[in-house]
Order: sequence, then structure tokens, then C-alpha cells
Amino acid sequence: MPRWERRFRAPTLSMPDWPTRAPDRIGYEGTESGVWQVHVWDAATGMRRKVTDHPVGVVTASFDVDGSHILYWQDETGDESGQWFAQPFAGGEARPFLDGVPQGWNEGFAVAPGVVAASVSDRDGFAVYIALDGGEAKELYRSTEYVAVGGEDGYNRGGLSADGSLLCLSHSEHGDMLHPALRVVDPRTGSVIAEQLDDGKSLTSAAWSPVEGDQRLAVIHERGGEEAPAIWEPATDAWRDLGTGLDGPVLVLDWWADASALLLRHEHEGRHRLYRYELADGSMAPIDHPLGQISGGRVRPDGRVWLRHASGTTAPRIVDDAGDEVLSPEGEHAPEGRPYVSWRFDNEHGRSVHGFYVTPEGEGPWPFLMHPHGGPTWLDEDRWSPEVQAYVDAGFAVGLVNYRGSTGFGAEWRDTLIGDIGGPEIEDLNAALADLVAKGIADPERAAIGGWSWGGYLTLMELGTHPELWIAGLAGVPVGDYVMSYDDMSPILQAYDRALLGGEPTEVPELMATRNPIVHADKVTAPVLFVIGENDSRCPLRQALAYVDALKARNHPHEVYLFPTGHGSFDIDEDVRQQRTILDFFARTVPGIDGDPA
Repeated sequence: MPRWERRFRAPTLSMPDWPTRAPDRIGYEGTESGVWQVHVWDAATGMRRKVTDHPVGVVTASFDVDGSHILYWQDETGDESGQWFAQPFAGGEARPFLDGVPQGWNEGFAVAPGVVAASVSDRDGFAVYIALDGGEAKELYRSTEYVAVGGEDGYNRGGLSADGSLLCLSHSEHGDMLHPALRVVDPRTGSVIAEQLDDGKSLTSAAWSPVEGDQRLAVIHERGGEEAPAIWEPATDAWRDLGTGLDGPVLVLDWWADASALLLRHEHEGRHRLYRYELADGSMAPIDHPLGQISGGRVRPDGRVWLRHASGTTAPRIVDDAGDEVLSPEGEHAPEGRPYVSWRFDNEHGRSVHGFYVTPEGEGPWPFLMHPHGGPTWLDEDRWSPEVQAYVDAGFAVGLVNYRGSTGFGAEWRDTLIGDIGGPEIEDLNAALADLVAKGIADPERAAIGGWSWGGYLTLMELGTHPELWIAGLAGVPVGDYVMSYDDMSPILQAYDRALLGGEPTEVPELMATRNPIVHADKVTAPVLFVIGENDSRCPLRQALAYVDALKARNHPHEVYLFPTGHGSFDIDEDVRQQRTILDFFARTVPGIDGDPA
């Protein structure tokens, strides 16, 4: 089996989670069976088992309060809509969880003693449901604008306070989903306790104090221009900024069990560093771990920190702050990859842009693949990517650019795209290509572009507006016709687009006249491979095929690969089939690329 395929097939695990009242009962998602499924591990007895066996895959799980049941979100088709299920921790029959909550798209979930909160969206809007003392869930709140249980999915984090008396909601009822506000309510009555709104800036609920009766909420704000931590006490509306002195975003990952300190993650140019922040005096101590990406971190009851570490060269590992691997997947380890090289260049406006590049061994210039990230509110980090390493094995140098619109570089950088999509990103990608050509890394005669989701959108925009730069293109689950896409996508994506564009696509015709990929389809000169999910609710099938039809109408070279789920696949066999198709396409369209690298 070639190295690139071994990297895809090597099993990997998500960051483990556990309920506070039963910390030895641990849940995680993993690919040991070849499809992402939920697993549990009893750290006290060593018992490990696979909970789900769903053909689509299951990637979201939680626990009830005492850890007696593992809870998971099951999506039947890959369009990401579904419902919650519960299964006993030790095994047994799974059953639907939360009677009274309709099927829809998951918008957040939290549990606390005597109360469960869940938010779901459907074509009629967004709703929050509450189940008290094991009873049927009742609708607490409904809105046509985005509203969700605060924080991430998981036990006792940013949604319900530790005693279940307060519920934090994230919402955009002020009309701006890119900069959500926070509202704390009584989950039993819905009465509003306190609100926080920073006009034009984002507020995020990170985690309530784990001590019952302590109603402090760790939040992340942007009042200084970058994400930073603070403590909010909704009952008194007291607010305390936590100064760290660090340059770059600082996020809250967890509390220590006695609520004396916070686990913080500092982000700087796509790499992470963890710190313990003492709330008593504001002092900080670094947590020892390798350089790279920390995609999750939690504090155990004994004070040890568990974290999920990866880098461009090394696959994810679940380790503690002593460097010991605390939970490892069963199966062959992935071969190492080539390192990510951090670099900066100036765009045409003289602004410094960050990115990474990855090259094969030897001397360039090499065939080059520009690989724009999705989002756009996301970023490229020094992370493990079997896809990127497969391209390098095939002979490409790969460019990864944190173009304007990316997160991790301040609110102003991220918000550049509001009302101006498909312009700043293109300028930065083209400047990156020119810089790598000048450095002798990229061969301009053998430059291709390929990305997924927003990266697929940017691929089609580049091929249509700068056809002279690219010899081939990969459009993975792309936005091809923005107007048609909006009509078919999920409610949360529609709310996101309204905030990003300044209205529905039909309400911004001047923007759509130049920044909708399909209007430039007749200018494309490079062959294009499309990889499209049949049940995609983010970049839906119909609009992607409309772009394909525009190329077909002019007999332009293109290929289409359809897969049966949604915005991505949780099936490793399917991932491998897609990657093999992509490598074969580039081998036929880019000189010097090996479609079957060893």
C-alpha cells in the first residue's frame, strides 16, 4: 500500500470527553473501523467498545450527567440533519433521545443536573428545547434568526451552568451571525437574566465554572481586535478581562476542577501553545507539548491536561502534559509527512499575508498546487493532512494561504470579506503564487489549484477570473452558483451568507454580478475535476451541477465524481477513492505528477 493511502487508513481519534461526575467514562470518535464512529472507554477497567455502526458515520457525541448513557447525533443521509440517540455506557439498545425535539440540524446541546438543553434548526427557523427531570422536551424559544445553545457540543461547557440554573444562548437576532451576541436565560422559564452584545464584534461562550453554585462563565470576546478571554458573571453583569500579554488569539479550552484556573490556547501563525491561567493573580504558566496544532484540550480531575496534538509531519496523538500517550488507536501508525514551512509575503496592497508551503525532497521548482482552505472563516494550521501529503508524494509543492477572511489574525482581517467576497482572497492567493515562483518553489507553467467548500468556490473563481495562471483545477464540494446555492442550503448556512454578503444573494445583485463563479464559467480554460456530495446541505448538489452544465454546454473538458453523502465523507474507503481519482486527474493534466506514487 502506498504511503499516501496508509496515511488515510491509519486510524485516528478525536479529543476525548467525559462527564464531570464520572470522569473515567470517556467518549470519543474514531476511525478504527474504517468509518468515523462513536467509541467509549472505561479508564478504570480498560473496557473499550464501538458504540455506533452507522454507514454514514457519527462524529458528535456527549454524555448524560452521570455517564450512564453515551449520547450521539445521528445523520441518516449525510446532509447533517438528524436527531439525538442514547445508548447505555456498558452497551445495549440505542433509543431516540429527547422526545419532543423534531428532526433538524443540530445547533448545540448541553446537560446539567435535572435539565437538558438542545437547539435545532429547520426550514422554519431556529428553536431551543428544554427537558426537565427526564421528561419530554418542550420548546423554550424560537426565532427566525440564528439562536443556539452556547459553546460547543459536550458536557457542562458553554451551555448550561454546572448546577443547571442558567443557560447561555448564542444568537444573531441583531442581524449579524458573524458577530454573535450572548443571552443568559433561566432554562425553566425562559426569562432573561443578562445579555452581552458587542456591535460588530463576536462573543463566544466558552465554558461555565465546573463548581456547582459558581455562576462564572468564561467567554471569548474581540473588544481589543483579537479573540481574548474574559470572565462574565451574568447574575451581577460583572465583567473581567483576562490580560495575557500574548500577541494573537487566546481561547479558553477548560477550567481546572476547583475553578482556580483556566486552560488557554494561544494561536500564532497557525501554531498553538497551551497555558494555565491563575484567576487569583493573573499569572500564566506554559503547558509542555510539542509545537504544532492543538485541536482540543481538557483538564482531568487530578489536574493533568489531556490534549490532541498534531503537525504537518505527525498524525494526531492524545497525550498528557507529561508527553505520555493516554489513548491510542488500534492499528498501524501513519507514515510521517513532509514538514510545513511557515512563510510570509506581501500582497498587492503591501499587507503581509501568512501561509505554509510543503515541498517534496530535493530542489525546486516543482509542479505546484494552490490549496485554498474552506470557511472562509477558518485557517490553515501546521496540522496533519493526508490529502496534502498525498499531493507532495505525487510531486507537487503545495501552498496553503491564510488569505484575508481567515480566522486567527484578528477581527479586522477576518471581516475583510463582508460585502466583498471573492476579491481579497483571490488577490492574496495570486500574490502567494508569485512569491513562491520568485522563491524557486513553484513552476508557473505547472500551477494547479484545488480546494474544498469555500476553497472550491475560490478554485472556480480563480479559474474563471485568472485562467492564465492555472493548468488544472479541483473543485471539491464547491459553490458554483451562489444564488441557487442559497435556496437549497441549511438554515444556519443561509444566516451565515446573509451576514457575509450583506443580504440574500438576490439582494446584492452588483456583488453577484462579479463574485458568483458561474458568471465566469465561459472564461475557464483549464480542465476541471468536480467532487460533489449528493446530500450536501452546505454547498448543495443542484447549484454545483448547474456550474458543471455551464461547462458542458461549451464542451469544456471536465470530470465529475459524485459521492452519496454530504459535505464530506466519514468513510475512509470513500476518502481513498476520492484521493485516487484526484491524483489520477492531476497526473493526466499536470506534467511531472505521479498518479500512483509509492
